[in-house]
Amino acid sequence: MDVPGRSKDVNSEKQVPPQASVTAKSNKLLEFQPPSTPPPPMATIADEDERLLARIGYRQELKREFTKWSTVSYAISILGVLGSVPATFAVPIASGGPATAVWAWFIGSVMAMCIASSVAELVSAYPTAGGMYFVTKHVVPKEHVAIWAWIIGWCNFLGQAAGVASLAYTIAQMILAAVVMNSPSRDGLYTFTPKPFQIVLLAILILCLFGTICSLTTKNLNRIVLWFAPINIAASVGICIALLVLTPDKRSATWVFTEVTDGSGWGSKGFSFLLGFLSVAWTMTDYDGTTHMSEETHDAAIRGPVAIRVAILVSGVVGWMLTITFCFCMSDFDSIMASQTGLPVAQIFLNAGGRAGGTVMWFFVILVQFFTGCSAMLANARMAYAFARDEAFPLSGVWSKVNTVTHTPVNAVWLVVTFCSCLNLIGIGSTQTIVAIFNITAPALDLSYIAVIVAHRVYENTVPFIEGPYTMGRWSRPVNTVAVVWVLFISVVLFFPPVRPITATNMNYAVCVAGVIALVSMTWWFVSAKHKYTGPRTKELLIEIPADDPEDLIRSYSPPQLITP
Repeated sequence: MDVPGRSKDVNSEKQVPPQASVTAKSNKLLEFQPPSTPPPPMATIADEDERLLARIGYRQELKREFTKWSTVSYAISILGVLGSVPATFAVPIASGGPATAVWAWFIGSVMAMCIASSVAELVSAYPTAGGMYFVTKHVVPKEHVAIWAWIIGWCNFLGQAAGVASLAYTIAQMILAAVVMNSPSRDGLYTFTPKPFQIVLLAILILCLFGTICSLTTKNLNRIVLWFAPINIAASVGICIALLVLTPDKRSATWVFTEVTDGSGWGSKGFSFLLGFLSVAWTMTDYDGTTHMSEETHDAAIRGPVAIRVAILVSGVVGWMLTITFCFCMSDFDSIMASQTGLPVAQIFLNAGGRAGGTVMWFFVILVQFFTGCSAMLANARMAYAFARDEAFPLSGVWSKVNTVTHTPVNAVWLVVTFCSCLNLIGIGSTQTIVAIFNITAPALDLSYIAVIVAHRVYENTVPFIEGPYTMGRWSRPVNTVAVVWVLFISVVLFFPPVRPITATNMNYAVCVAGVIALVSMTWWFVSAKHKYTGPRTKELLIEIPADDPEDLIRSYSPPQLITP
């Protein structure tokens, strides 16, 4: 495959002995050994993926056992619409009514495709476990790499961690909602009401399950992840059919597609509509999650970007289908919104299928949300591994260590489990604070993406950037512009309090959390990290030498072998 930025095979006029080997005798020189000399232990660059990773400057430490289909399945599962749409459906429907939920999802999905395509174009050139964080090194001037990489890296890591913690918390809420659905009722009310500490403890248990699965070998992860997307899509279609068949007194199409209300109290249907974007913004993010698996994926420079775009397309369509179906099934709007389960969609299932049927449908929602949590944990752990590999964490040597049994960064997995568990513990004392932390997920991730996109455009004439095999060509600049404008706009909206009048209970504390994170991160930078952290620390395997391209020399004989420095 001819990938832009890589040297092509050449037929040298000089015949090189078949058994010749290339050794790095010094940091500046490559030289041949006579055929009679047995080659010393060598690190073999077996395929194009490892060659590209070596050119970028990292050793191949993880095993590439993710296939084309598992990569696509992983990309779809990290969005997990069947789990995420029911979890967030209450926000747009309460803020602006059914038409807000329907059209906010449609518009948000189109904008998500612009952001995802922009991300895919950049990570195609540098497919590493660091994702967009690593790309930073190649889009800003050398003297600014450290501070840019520090900010982007921490935004990405913390945004993903908040997402993982929120997924575990949401799954715990869903499981307890199922308990409520099946508990005895008295005077029309269920006898069981979940307590905050029950939600938090169950969420921590779920995080430990995530960690156990993510500690498996890449081969086993590949086998598991293959099933995530098929189950997600099949269950979504099945649930939509069941709800439309079983729900009596469905709403009219006019009500579903045109009814916009001012449920937020801001005095404007237009602004209430904008607040409805929280659902799609929370669901359709973590676009570079797939790229964090690049060092475990075959043909990552192409398969990663393709999987990202396919995932947005499939998830956008399936999510829109679910949203429309839920709106049609809101026969008694007020009672569904006031459901004792705490989740309107759970009440919709209960109304349609009764306890048995509703519980079965709800089981698949929980299952898909669990898949999403595992995928998000996997991406966050690989980001932590990449960040620690560049000495950005305390005890980085511990977190960047690859387990000798599984050949995966198990320590980084349990670092994420521990950190996310600590975040969830906050929910015992303050529900408002934990919700604010969760709300920072989408803005933190999306802002980290567009910062790299903007840097690439600002410095494109001064910082050399070798494009990867996926590029949008002449559409790149306009799509980048749309993505940046949209993220800046919607991030402001998502920091607004969702309801007026504003009280201590309904205040959106996400902006406060963002401020604290920024203050702590930058204080740490100026006090300590500034003097130690240099950005992505690539381990140079191929050193440029005069006259000849080392890759041309390596490709001119078979098999290609390279000594580790």
